[in-house]
Amino acid sequence: MLLIGGVDEAGRGSIIGPLVVAGVSVRESKITKLKEMGVRDSKQLTRQAREKLYDEIISIADHYHIHTIKSTEVDSHVLQRGLNKLEARAMAHVIGKMKVDEVYVDCCDTNPERYREHIACHLKSATQVIHSMHHADRINVVVSAASILAKITRDFEIQKIRKRYRDIGSGYPSDEKTMLFIRNWVEMKKTPPAFARKSWKPLRTMLEGMEQRTLF
Repeated sequence: MLLIGGVDEAGRGSIIGPLVVAGVSVRESKITKLKEMGVRDSKQLTRQAREKLYDEIISIADHYHIHTIKSTEVDSHVLQRGLNKLEARAMAHVIGKMKVDEVYVDCCDTNPERYREHIACHLKSATQVIHSMHHADRINVVVSAASILAKITRDFEIQKIRKRYRDIGSGYPSDEKTMLFIRNWVEMKKTPPAFARKSWKPLRTMLEGMEQRTLF
């Protein structure tokens, strides 16, 4: 019986907190079970539904692995225009930690084949068949399962930050509360939070503005 894997990420566009990549593999016979459980793209589920499914997915998965990438590592790759390569390497790491014959990955690159090649070149053995697809978290239920593990893990990391610093919002630059938190931090401390991504344009703009005010 083939082991089918799915890999997805959470937090790619966030300005606060880590980027999380998760993978799940199940025997083909369990794919129907995932569908019956109500597994689908994590973005289409409520927080309570994701939390419930998180435990259920882990209980039936043959293998799973979760990899967390800190903001500082994201920054170093963004500044070199290598975020896609960082994510591909992380996905390869997750795949390498699981037993899987065939794996579907949610592709962040405009070119799915190029992204597949980036992942394959980081695998020690190329025995797995890799399918690189746009919107795989909506199309493939095993990738959907991985998206839930990634989302819940990232939410837990954000909650740890929130417990200490309170009103940080969702962590995304589109969230006014998040940007107000960062703006206040930068104005008070003259430096961004360690858990914020300094390579993101809104934060770079803030820091550049602060430097100009200092000069004047």
